[in-house]
Amino acid sequence: MTMHGAAGSGPTSSDLYDAATDAFRRWRSDDDSALDELVRMMSPVLWHVVRATGLDREAAEDVVQNTWLTLVRSGESVRDPQAITRWLCTAARREAWRVSKAATRTRPVEDDVIDARLPVQSSPEGQVVENDAKIQLWQALARLPERCQKLLRIVAWEPRPDYSSVAEGLDMPIGSIGPTRRRCLDKLRGELGSAS
Repeated sequence: MTMHGAAGSGPTSSDLYDAATDAFRRWRSDDDSALDELVRMMSPVLWHVVRATGLDREAAEDVVQNTWLTLVRSGESVRDPQAITRWLCTAARREAWRVSKAATRTRPVEDDVIDARLPVQSSPEGQVVENDAKIQLWQALARLPERCQKLLRIVAWEPRPDYSSVAEGLDMPIGSIGPTRRRCLDKLRGELGSAS
């Protein structure tokens, strides 16, 4: 199972999340060049967040720049370095709302409206959580007896598996496939429960 993009593809959101966290930690440890790395990595993301609020290009550039100034002035308020991507996006969105409200005297756009306009993709945090869940599932599956592993893989990947082929491949009666699958799923749930 691959956790990152295929060979030759760009970095995944998980890579971006990890790199931003690392750069932020280094910057807080007085490595000034790490802030430049963080700006290069996260500015395109902030640009999308800000433009989704409807600001024009010039106002969006000001908001992104102000977001970075806010980080420099109050970076110590970010207690958990792993929260830096969310902190930056939230700060940019709030600044965009403030600028938009001041310019048009309208109410800020709600998160769900903005999210509806953004391209569908999971956040870096969501991708990390999803990847962790996949790893836990595959590790739990590997702890099951081999027969359960084979049966669960077949029924998971085949939308409508041919039970006669499954029975023949696993050398088991057709009538025992359903009950065996149920017992294997129970074992898998138990393994997942003991891992958490």
